[in-house]
Amino acid sequence: MQGFDFRRARRGLGAAVLALALGTAHRAAAQPLAPPDSVAPPTGVHALGVRDLWAIDRVSDPQPAPGGEWIAFVRRHFDVKANKGQSSLWLVAASGGGARRLTTAKANDSSPRWSPDGGTLAFLSDRSGTSQIWSLELAGGEPRPRTELPVDIESFQWSPDGASFGFAAEVYPDCETLACTKERTQQLEGNGVAARRYDKLLFRHWDTWESGRRKHLFVIPTAGGAAVDLLRGADLDTPPPPFGGTDAYDWSPDGKSIVFAGRARGAASAWTTDTDLYLAAADGSGFRCITDNNLAADAQPVFAPDGRTVAYLAMARPGHEADRERIVLFDVTSGARRLLTEAWDRSPGELTWSLNGKTLYASVADEAQRRIYAIEAATGKPRRVPHPGSATALQVFRTRAGERLAYVGESLVAPPEVWTCDPHGGVPVRCTDTNAAVLANVRMSAPQAVWFKGADSVAVHAWLLPPVDRREGEKYPLVLLVHGGPQGSWDDRFSFRWNPQVYAGAGYAVLAPDPRGSTGYGQAFTDGINRDWGGKAYEDLMQAVDQAVTQTPWIDGSRMAAAGASYGGYMIDWIAGHTDRFRCLVSHAGLFDLESFWGSTEEQWFPEWEFGGTPWEKPAEYARWSPSSAVQNWKTPMLVTLGGRDYRVPESQGFATFATLQRRGIPSAMIYFPSENHWILKPQNSILWHDAVLGWLGRWLAPVAPDASAH
Repeated sequence: MQGFDFRRARRGLGAAVLALALGTAHRAAAQPLAPPDSVAPPTGVHALGVRDLWAIDRVSDPQPAPGGEWIAFVRRHFDVKANKGQSSLWLVAASGGGARRLTTAKANDSSPRWSPDGGTLAFLSDRSGTSQIWSLELAGGEPRPRTELPVDIESFQWSPDGASFGFAAEVYPDCETLACTKERTQQLEGNGVAARRYDKLLFRHWDTWESGRRKHLFVIPTAGGAAVDLLRGADLDTPPPPFGGTDAYDWSPDGKSIVFAGRARGAASAWTTDTDLYLAAADGSGFRCITDNNLAADAQPVFAPDGRTVAYLAMARPGHEADRERIVLFDVTSGARRLLTEAWDRSPGELTWSLNGKTLYASVADEAQRRIYAIEAATGKPRRVPHPGSATALQVFRTRAGERLAYVGESLVAPPEVWTCDPHGGVPVRCTDTNAAVLANVRMSAPQAVWFKGADSVAVHAWLLPPVDRREGEKYPLVLLVHGGPQGSWDDRFSFRWNPQVYAGAGYAVLAPDPRGSTGYGQAFTDGINRDWGGKAYEDLMQAVDQAVTQTPWIDGSRMAAAGASYGGYMIDWIAGHTDRFRCLVSHAGLFDLESFWGSTEEQWFPEWEFGGTPWEKPAEYARWSPSSAVQNWKTPMLVTLGGRDYRVPESQGFATFATLQRRGIPSAMIYFPSENHWILKPQNSILWHDAVLGWLGRWLAPVAPDASAH
């Protein structure tokens, strides 16, 4: 085997990207890429680029104080040279103004939560070496630890009386103490043996291998004492992995119980979408399932202010992870339940009650926006709450003037900030202006919301972004962006991974359509992709491209590229076998062969729903929609990128795509990120990825030089 060349490994990214773009690699075996030459944004006013994305601090988790005067929030800053980020807590007046920093330790501080009396702010911090609950008094003083447990705390909530914390932590279900979990983990994972044995699925999930531990809920006195496992011995995860947080559980107003969403880890856990809701006694005396009659997903339970009702989100079709979410009201005493929003063809993404319990507020995917809706608890009638851009992370709070909502507001031209609004009307207030200095130096494209006719003349929404420095009379190459999911959307939000502004800033026209399968346009539109992955969705995309070129004089239809990730990467692989209209393609985490994908992904329910069964039950469906079935038509140059810890679309799919391109002699390159999962998350990796993609586009979309022999 050839030795590692350290001199080549230390080359700057500029040289590596240039070699990639010009096709001048010296060896068949690729060289490791060096870190980016520059990680800082350009000086002066300039078009937004990837380095600006990492100079922008990220705002999240607004938490209004009980008195309504203050809002605590999380601000995450990145040290790109160190290749890591750090979160701290900040405070801003609910009326807006300058924010001030609350925590300054060289640690990750997150999840601010107010005590019921508003005098104390508790939060999670890893400053002690593990993730524990800390707190600080607003009257003054230094943060102090509230827990010193032998396991990491992943999320927490105060009890209504402030006497206890409910928290989630990962433990071995049969361990009687938290110390037992720590000791067993050290014994099993610190002994130098790398072998693992499994006798059932799931054996890995998202980017983590199965450890035998489960996420359980605990209650511990805030004054100190022993933690009580509310799910002792249960083979059950709450919050359900991989992304659950405090939205998966809620205290009853009287503090006697906690309602939570959980996922049983039985033999069928890899091919069922069933998650259930449970009511647990806060003293640890037991819990019971309250949704065992529904074999589809139940999630996000919240107690009404009077404690008599639990509102939650429920899907109706087992096996479908993107079924429409209905709001259901459960009577805690009688066990009766009422389906509140069956007539409303939208899917709420989160829920919170109004202070008087007569209304539910929700953030809802709605035609490429995340909009706030108020839903009457008595009738289920929805009412849109006006606000600019998109809104998530809703919180209700009381002010002297009445009820208000705090939320994270953002758009395609504005990074997330803390906002508030009156849900009954009025002008929303932006409370923070975190990135004013960075944004003052960047120019961004003004997105245009456009509608096209897709397959069967169905209306298809898209965002069209002109190049930042577009000049009249000139034509520009087009980049088609295909979102993942496929049940997703190009929302009016400021992405830090696939941000259309980066491509517009590099001089491209950008088209970001929501084809069949997208969310926010009704369930029939979302379901239109089932068992039809390369059908109407592909037609929607191609017709959107054709109409954009026809209707937009400044787009050069002879210079086009397409790029996408996950299902978007699948579509890039599919495009390669069904059209040669694009000069080049970029496929990240793309699905190449659906039969092998079924056996290597961690969530079998996903392909089984999408293609109507297992590969041996529906072999024709898997073969019909596999990009691998049309590789004889491939001819378009393609850049393939992938992560080594991506267990959703395993690396073998990208390897097969690249091998096929190389075997067919098609200009191609592959960039592999061993430590990344389905997403490219580390700052320097993100910059490297963007530089490589833009280098690839620049190579193939440059104007064609005139043929001198023709003169």
